[in-house]
Order: sequence, then structure tokens, then C-alpha cells
Amino acid sequence: MNIFNASSAINSFGLAGIFAILFVETGLPVVIGLPGDSLLFIAGVTASGTGAKLHVHLSLWAVVIGAPVFAILGSQFGHHLGHKYGVKLFNKPNSKYFNPDRLKSAEKWMDKYGHGKMIFLGRFIPVVRHLVNPVAGIIKMSYKRFLFWNVISALVWTQGFIWAGYFLGEKLKGSVDRYILPIVAVIVLLSIAPLIWEVFKEWRTRKHLS
Repeated sequence: MNIFNASSAINSFGLAGIFAILFVETGLPVVIGLPGDSLLFIAGVTASGTGAKLHVHLSLWAVVIGAPVFAILGSQFGHHLGHKYGVKLFNKPNSKYFNPDRLKSAEKWMDKYGHGKMIFLGRFIPVVRHLVNPVAGIIKMSYKRFLFWNVISALVWTQGFIWAGYFLGEKLKGSVDRYILPIVAVIVLLSIAPLIWEVFKEWRTRKHLS
């Protein structure tokens, strides 16, 4: 069993595993690399009843309703952690992800693109998805405003991937297994593309200023 592998996590824990990973990935900024996007997509495939490598049965409506609920709860918890404990989360100079420089960078991005936009877009980007919620709490984004963007982004994120997986599973039936890995690879690449682009733009700006 490997919680960082979507198919393995679903086969091992079913719905409970899906909901737990969604909560932890968006609420506890201590576990980096959980498979949120691919997890939702493969959950949709599994709910369609296809895929020989997926050995569990998932109720489509349980996934459709439960996934956004746990994604929303996780994100609210992450925001609460940031709001209550503040910079203590990022007071680790030797940490790869939770160091003061990372906090300053995240705050700069939040200010540059707008808090609501970052909550929404951050939902679709690995690593950013882990950090954006506590950072929103640290900068004291109000609970009410955060909840609005949290709900909107969670619904679009979860429903988009779940239904994409479900309809693909329905369409391809028994041959879906051969397409899962390539599609998941594309999902991962598309997910990290915005992050790579922003890093590149920042590097290019610094280069021109130096």
C-alpha cells in the first residue's frame, strides 16, 4: 500500500482513504506529495465500474458529495492553523517547505495575484495546494471570505476531476487501464505547469534586474 499512489490508496482504503487524503492534503501542511488530482480522477474511473486494476466498488454519489466536503473541511482547518499559530508554522530555517523564505514568497504571490484568485488557482497546483490555506490564515484573510473561495475552488476542483474520470471510464469500459497512467501523467504535468511558469517568470525578472 502506498498513499502517494492514487490507485494503491483507493484499493487499500476505498472511500475512507480518498476522504482522508483530501483532508490531510489541504489541511495539514506537513505531508507533501499526496496525489490529490490523480486521486479524484481515478476515483471517478473506479465509480464508473471499469478498470481491472481497481478492485473496489465506489458509489459515484458518495464520491461526488464526500470529496468536496472533505476538501473544504481540510482547507478550513489549514486556514485555522495559519490564523491561530501564524508564523510558527514557517519558523524552520532548515525546512525545505516551511521556512521563512517560503512564507515570504507565498505572501508575495498572494498579494500579487489577489487572495481569492490564489485560493482558487492554488487548489489545482501541487505544493501550493498544501501551503496556500495556512498562508491565507497567517495574513489574516477573514474566515468568511476564505470560506467563499474555499467552497468555490473545492467544488470546481473535485467535480472536474471526478466527472472526467467517470465519463472516461464509461466511454472506454474494459480498455481504460491502458490509458490511466498516461492520463495521470498528463494531469500531473498540467498541474505543475503554472508553478513552473511562475518560477520561470520570477527567475527571468531577477535576471533582468541583476
